[in-house]
Amino acid sequence: MASVRSPEAFSSRDPFELERLAEELATRELGEDLSAVQHDLPLYVPLSHDNPYLSAETFDVEVFLLSRSYTSLPDLRSELRDYLATLKEELVKLINDDYEAFISLSTDLRGEGARLERLKAPLSDLKAQVLESRATLQELQNAIQQKLNRRSALREEKAFLHLLLKISESITRLESLLLISSPNEGDQSPEVSSMKLASRTDEDAIEDRTRGNRAKHLARVAAEYTQLLYHVSRARTEECAFVDESQRRIDRIKATMSSDLDHLFATTVVSLTSGKELGKSAKASELEKTKWIADVTEGFLLREVVRDFVKKTIYPGALTAPHSPIAPHTPFIGRVRSPAPPLTASHPPRTPYTPFTAFASKQNPFEASITASSSAHLLDDADDALAALYNTVLRFVARDLRRIMEIAEGVCVQSGERSAGREECGFEIMANVVWAEVGRAIMDELGSVVFAAGKPDEFRKHHETTQAFIRSLEFLAPSVHAVEAMRVHPVYISFERRWQLPVYFQLRWKEIVTKLEEALAVTGLERTTGKEPFVTSQAAAVWDAITACWSAEVYIPDLSHRFWKFTLQLLSRYRTWLDSSLPAFEPPPKVAAAVAAEKVGNVPGGPPSAISRASTPIPTEAVSTESTAADELLLQQFATAITDIQAIQEQVWRLWREELSMMLPETASSGEDDGVSAEDALKGALSKPISLIPPLSSQIIFILSRRACDALLSMRSIPSQFRAMSSSKRTPTEPSYFVSLIFRPLKAFFGIGSADGPGKALKDDFLKAYVEEVFEIVAQRYIFFLSNMKKTEESLRRLKKGKKSAFSLFGGSNVRDDDGRADEEKIRVQMVLDVEAFAKDAESFGVAVRQNETFKALEEMASSNLTDDT
Repeated sequence: MASVRSPEAFSSRDPFELERLAEELATRELGEDLSAVQHDLPLYVPLSHDNPYLSAETFDVEVFLLSRSYTSLPDLRSELRDYLATLKEELVKLINDDYEAFISLSTDLRGEGARLERLKAPLSDLKAQVLESRATLQELQNAIQQKLNRRSALREEKAFLHLLLKISESITRLESLLLISSPNEGDQSPEVSSMKLASRTDEDAIEDRTRGNRAKHLARVAAEYTQLLYHVSRARTEECAFVDESQRRIDRIKATMSSDLDHLFATTVVSLTSGKELGKSAKASELEKTKWIADVTEGFLLREVVRDFVKKTIYPGALTAPHSPIAPHTPFIGRVRSPAPPLTASHPPRTPYTPFTAFASKQNPFEASITASSSAHLLDDADDALAALYNTVLRFVARDLRRIMEIAEGVCVQSGERSAGREECGFEIMANVVWAEVGRAIMDELGSVVFAAGKPDEFRKHHETTQAFIRSLEFLAPSVHAVEAMRVHPVYISFERRWQLPVYFQLRWKEIVTKLEEALAVTGLERTTGKEPFVTSQAAAVWDAITACWSAEVYIPDLSHRFWKFTLQLLSRYRTWLDSSLPAFEPPPKVAAAVAAEKVGNVPGGPPSAISRASTPIPTEAVSTESTAADELLLQQFATAITDIQAIQEQVWRLWREELSMMLPETASSGEDDGVSAEDALKGALSKPISLIPPLSSQIIFILSRRACDALLSMRSIPSQFRAMSSSKRTPTEPSYFVSLIFRPLKAFFGIGSADGPGKALKDDFLKAYVEEVFEIVAQRYIFFLSNMKKTEESLRRLKKGKKSAFSLFGGSNVRDDDGRADEEKIRVQMVLDVEAFAKDAESFGVAVRQNETFKALEEMASSNLTDDT
């Protein structure tokens, strides 16, 4: 498919617009009337009130004069004077028309002063009445407001009394539920009452309340107690003696409830461990075990420990409030454990993503973590309120719940729940208690902050911090099964779905694409500095866009497939930009002629007519200044494109080897063809810009070959030089000067022997291939010139023979035949020296000259005689 030539490329090939002039000349020869083209002439518009320049709010003299640029200054002055006279005439007419109205205005106002005085007289009385009415209304308003204030105070006192009644009723109800003696019988301690309650429960066989009923009973007590604390906190806002008097009873309720909970928890754990209820010999059924587990998890941990902590820790303003540290348990005096190293949630400096695992090794990670340290793996909370909040949760779980989870896990193992073939255990404290409350609180209380994707930088930081928090929380789990149960919990699934990852990706996509398109808006291969290893800012922008996708500031592992597809699209976009920025690939006419000569069988022994029809010698205009400048521009653009394509290829493959191959899943592909591996998809995407290298190299070879062939034009004058100086010219011993100029364009291109060149960066990869191609083309052109030279010499020899015969026929003197043959021998020697020098220059570039068939033909033709001796 032929590419469309850009206007820049067209102007560079036709700076004098010769093609346009030729088209106009052809049009005139065909007889078309060019005068039929319509031209818009300036239209004279007289000055008037509708003129937009005169009616504008701010009169601009320059704009007005430019609008009348077709009018001379004297004419414009006359026009303005005429318009001024018209304005004056209209002003006088306006005054004359309204003169009677101006005169009658003063006469119509006679007597109005006295009338106004009469109207003013009753106004003072009206003002006094209004002020009196206002004062009366103000008194009524004040009296009403006082009554409303008294009613409000009474209403508040009534509500406060109702609150005190609720507190009294709650205290009485709780004392009744917990079987606490009345205040008159308060000599007994809560522990004694609890022991009496426990003994009655164990000894009374016909008691209605079973273990499950006691758990529900305590759950009801806990709910009532929580409501009591709420009412007490409200009552403490006012100084109330009743609350102070009731504090002793509230403390007794708390102590009794704690004692009952401890007793229930102890008996339940013992029953789970032994497999039978305390005081009974029969083994407990699965239904009873399930009820006991529910008693432990719901009745104690969930309602009394975790939920209360979560309410105090995770609330809407938790990220802006100062966090109070949780004091850890002190196991023994003198035994100090070193804290666990902080688990940072921030990204490493260059590696975009480091997979985080909460497990230390392939052995049992939980045993290793317990023996190593009992503290939680904390996040780096420097300048990160969310990480500080998560650290508070981790410390709480490690301090108050980890030992309980380990005991529960031991109960499951001891009771045979984790035997071979059975992985179910009712103690899922991590999933059903810890994560259920923490995850739900984060979604409900902090969801608008944590999951907000409107600010991509904060969203990525929150996502990374939260994922690190989840891994640290899993590190505190007592077993792998607890982690698996947590990950399949409905709250965990809902939590992961709250992340608006597609929205985040779209924002990042827009951010990266906008910056890239600003750079690609400039179509043209212009070299810049400071973008190594790239030479254009556009290629550097494409690479920056690719690396931005996988940088630590942007990349999220869950979006790997989207960023991978985006990377492949960026490579395709770079190829599209190259297509629009490169000049047209059709070779100029002179290069096309040189290439046509190569394709024809220009070898010794071929038909002369075929050689002469293939092409004509390149004219001297080929080395004009304009042609040289155009060639230099094309060489620089083609070399720039190849350099950047190679740099993109090397950088992308390095990124693949060092990072992407380890980050992407094995099944990742471009999203278009199923079953295509990520590496194959990357090869396909890179093949699009790489496929431009062969045609670009062909263009460079064509230009270098034509410029190398320009140096051969001087060899056509060698025979005439030897004949003009036949008497003093000695046998040549050095090659002609033009031989050293053949490979000069190629050396200049690759910067050989100079500071810089357009293709200096391509020297290692393309020098040998380019030299071999240029050598082949120049050798064929050399044969072409030698063949024409031999034909010319043969024609001259025949002409001389004819003149010699005619001169001898009319009695002329003898003509020396030795001079012609001596000149031909000198020319042949010079040709051999030139071909040998040409071969040595090619060999210095590593070309296998002696194995080249074209050079063998050239060498044979140069060493043969110029003319046929027959």
